Amino acid sequence: MQKLTFEKTSPEAVGIPGDSVIRFTKRLAARRIPMHSLLLMRHDKLFFEGYYSPCDAGTLHRMFSVSKSFTAIAVGLLAEEGRLSLDDPIIRHFPEKLPEHVHPWIAAMTIRDMLMMRSCHAATTYKLDMSTDWVESYFTTPPTHPAGTLFHYDTSAPHTLCALAEKMTGLSMLDYLKKKLEPLGLSEQSYMLKDPFGVSMGGSGLVALSTDLLKFGYFIAHRGNVLGHQLLSPAFIDDAVSHLSDTCVTAPLPSEAQGYGMQFWRGAHNGYTCYGMGGQLIIFLPDYDLICVTTADTQDVQGGNQQIYDALYEEFLQDIQGKALPDNPESPLLLAKAASSLRLEPLEGAVTSAAADRINGKTFRVCAEGFENISGKIFGFESFTVRFDQTSDGQDFGTLSFLYGQKPYTLRFGLGNMQTGAFPLYDLYYAASGAWLSDGTLYIKAHIIDSYVGSIHFQLSFGENDLTVFMRKKEESLFQEFDGHLYCTA
Repeated sequence: MQKLTFEKTSPEAVGIPGDSVIRFTKRLAARRIPMHSLLLMRHDKLFFEGYYSPCDAGTLHRMFSVSKSFTAIAVGLLAEEGRLSLDDPIIRHFPEKLPEHVHPWIAAMTIRDMLMMRSCHAATTYKLDMSTDWVESYFTTPPTHPAGTLFHYDTSAPHTLCALAEKMTGLSMLDYLKKKLEPLGLSEQSYMLKDPFGVSMGGSGLVALSTDLLKFGYFIAHRGNVLGHQLLSPAFIDDAVSHLSDTCVTAPLPSEAQGYGMQFWRGAHNGYTCYGMGGQLIIFLPDYDLICVTTADTQDVQGGNQQIYDALYEEFLQDIQGKALPDNPESPLLLAKAASSLRLEPLEGAVTSAAADRINGKTFRVCAEGFENISGKIFGFESFTVRFDQTSDGQDFGTLSFLYGQKPYTLRFGLGNMQTGAFPLYDLYYAASGAWLSDGTLYIKAHIIDSYVGSIHFQLSFGENDLTVFMRKKEESLFQEFDGHLYCTA
């Protein structure tokens, strides 16, 4: 079967000045937004595709809550097959998960309520105790209000709907979607993380390529029609992306206050969005026939997602024309240069310090009495050593070595550049840089870019014969070891 591919063209050919794209990328760089990819499509033509080194077109990336929109489409397909109705009470499909006495608000809750984020739960139920059955928690956690009344963002709703899709089809939900949406050609290597009980994380677990998001965006924008195949009812997609719930009461950002459909957010300029934590976005602007896909890690940037939206609206929309613009002979070269220069920026700060020679290669051992972390548990850290060197091509870098649980680990970081590797203890791909702060403190930041996305921060304050370590993690569920304070002596 023929698979979807995208024709590439210049911005001018689709009515957009090339310098609008360059302004967009420069604006995000100036605000130090940790972008990982940017894809822009208009009139079904890809007019910009950029990846921020060390990411590239083949980088699998955690898409977080974009997963919810995929789950909604799986539910729509099952409804079209007649396997379920959106107005079914959800308890009808999970009798084995129900407690002896089901709360009447849970009993009345429908699949449609869950898709609209109008369930009877005000928060994600499985996060109360993630060691117990995540799906079962949806039926046993006491509800806070009747379903169908209020919008509350609840990731356990799409997780339970994903479990329903897998129960009905006997397939992982993503495999079901790949089969049903075959003309899209979703990448073979894409997958979904699973909960501890083997259910795909339909609310947050999609790991895919940036181009997978663009293909999904094309499918939605074309109301389910791909290469002449009507893969899903246009009416379902129209409902899913429409304004069904008001979100202004609970929205933390203006971009999330525009309303909600069925696992799709409404947006400014009559748009709608597949939204994932940290800047994983498919932004649809149908009035402009424009789709923007981003991957990023804004978890450590206040209002980072809003800055992506604002840059798109303010750098693009004023310049979009209804017809092609005259060719700009300089535009291809400038755009190619802009795309090739995209990178995760290393930390700002000094790459050398008077302290470096003094502490280079010196081992500092952890003192148990100088320990504190947020969980109150004893870390397994035993010692730290920092060494400095240069690569064969003259790039400065450092290596942070430490003993943890009597095992040696290393983290390589650039000084004025990024260095990559597998993050200690977790074997997840990372890019890291370091810089010396004004008081001779070494700051190291590692970006995790893998099936988990986040950042780990190390602040190393060296005395004459001692070291104070502060570690902070900005990631949802892992890296608890790297969160707290340690005191060490030489």
